[in-house]
Amino acid sequence: MPGEDCQIVMKVLLLKDPKEDDCGQDPYIRELGLYGLEATLIPVLSFEFLSLPSFSEKLSHPEGYGGLIFTSPRAVEAVELCLEKDSKTEAWEKSLKEKWNAKPVYVVGSATASLVRKIGLDTEGEKCGNAEKLAEYICSRESPALPLLFPCGTLKGEILPKMLKDQGIPMESITVYQKIPHPGIQGNLKSYFSKQGVPASITFFSPSGLAYGLQHIQELSGDHINQIKFAAIGPTTARALVAQGLPVSCTAESPTPGALAAGIRKALQAHSCC
Repeated sequence: MPGEDCQIVMKVLLLKDPKEDDCGQDPYIRELGLYGLEATLIPVLSFEFLSLPSFSEKLSHPEGYGGLIFTSPRAVEAVELCLEKDSKTEAWEKSLKEKWNAKPVYVVGSATASLVRKIGLDTEGEKCGNAEKLAEYICSRESPALPLLFPCGTLKGEILPKMLKDQGIPMESITVYQKIPHPGIQGNLKSYFSKQGVPASITFFSPSGLAYGLQHIQELSGDHINQIKFAAIGPTTARALVAQGLPVSCTAESPTPGALAAGIRKALQAHSCC
C-alpha cells in the first residue's frame, strides 16, 4: 500500500463538509489514507436556500423546458426541498419525474450525479469534471428549442451561461441558494491548529470557501504558511488561490477523491520519506 513505510504520518486539511458514503466513511479521508496521509475535514460553508416557491413552480412544468442543468449538490437539494415543502413527492413519482427524464439532465461531477439519480433522474455529462467542459458537451448536442433550466447559487460562474449563449442555446437560470460562512469555522480551525499543528497540505473546494477560510488560516499559520502545500479541487478554485497570491501545488485532474489524493501525494512527495 502506498505510504505504509513512512515514519511520519503527514497531516492534510480539507476545507469541506464530511460526507459518508455507503461504507460509512468520507471517501476523501479513505483515499488519502491509502497514501498514508491523515486527513481532517473542516466545513467552511453553510447554505441558505432561496426562491424555492418559484423554483417549485418551474419544476411542475417540464413541458416548458428543454432539460435540466445541475452543477452543484446544493441545487439538487433545492429540488428535494421543493418536493418536500410543497407535497409534490407524489406528483413527482407519478408523472413529473418521467416527463423530466424524457429530456436531458446535464450534471457536473459524480457527487452531484449521485444525488440527481437518487431523485430518480437519469444523468449525462457527469465525467466532464467542470462547468466549462460540461458547456462544451451541451454545445455538442442537438440544440433544444426550449430553454434548459439551470438552478444555481448566487456565485455561479459565468463560463457555462456565456458559452451556451454564444452557441445560441437557450437557458433559464434561477438562483436557489447562497453560500454563507460556516458559523463554526474560526473555532474549528483554531482547535485543529492548536492540537495538530500546521498541516502539510490544505485543500480548498471553492473560491467562496477560500474567501471565508483564508484569513483564519493565515493568522493561525503565521510564518509557517510557506510550508503548506495548497491544493484546489478544480481550475476555478486554483485561479482564486493564485489571485490571492498563493502558490498552487496541486489541482485535482478531476473533482474526485481519488484524483485529489493522487495529486496531493505527488505534491508532498518531495517532503516524504517514501
